[in-house]
Amino acid sequence: MIIDVHAHAYPERIVKKIADRMERVSGCKVDADGTPVGLVESMERAGVDYSVFLPLATNPKQVGKLNAQAIQFMEQFGERGLISFATVHPDTDNLGEVLQGIRNAGLRGIKIHPDYQDTYFDDIRYMRIVDAASEQGLYVLVHAGVDEVYPKEVHCDVRRILNVIETVGSNRLILAHMGGWQMWEEVEKYVCGAPVYFDTAFSLTGTVSVENNGMFGAMLDNGAFVRLVRKHGAEKILFGSDTPWSSQQDNVEWIKNCSLTEAEKRMILGENAAGILHI
Repeated sequence: MIIDVHAHAYPERIVKKIADRMERVSGCKVDADGTPVGLVESMERAGVDYSVFLPLATNPKQVGKLNAQAIQFMEQFGERGLISFATVHPDTDNLGEVLQGIRNAGLRGIKIHPDYQDTYFDDIRYMRIVDAASEQGLYVLVHAGVDEVYPKEVHCDVRRILNVIETVGSNRLILAHMGGWQMWEEVEKYVCGAPVYFDTAFSLTGTVSVENNGMFGAMLDNGAFVRLVRKHGAEKILFGSDTPWSSQQDNVEWIKNCSLTEAEKRMILGENAAGILHI
């Protein structure tokens, strides 16, 4: 079984605008068409059994609409393996009620993005979100490290991650991009071994199609990736692609061909995620 815990899809009416902006700002070329249909077609090509769709609210007014859309996507495409997370914003009112509604709707977790939500990860509002979501049995997947669209200000760096881990103590936290995009030396030194999950999204050499804009020179090669996995523990690594911004098929093949043991690869590609998502 292969489970991608980090995937994106957008309604057809807005997907071209989002893709055009991303390609213009970052130089990253879209792999799939960015729609739910495109996502499930990508899954079929790559042999991915389940993908976790991650919506994101950039202001609190979007939360209800995006979560309703996530439920709709799961109802439409659940039989084809689409699992939905929800989203909240640091300024979400009635947080406990919103999170309970997310859980009651059958969604498995939430996505937050400190850069796009313009809030530092160790802000008390995020700590409350992580704590309250954990109490509801929800996982929190957070963008960690540099973001290619906003590279100058990092809202979720290693120091802030450690503050949240030490203060909240949740074991339901998933740090995207192998713990911190392009901050992997610090991640290896300070975060590896902590009671959190890493996902592999948008982190592996050769899995992203980009123009030469100088931002992607430090993606993880086989040696660095294997070292991070072994130091953190393969049982705490989740496969993610960040599709459509990175190829699901290329990411699957990369993991299959890396220097980990077959048992470690099975854990990363699906067994770990199956356990936390109750698949």
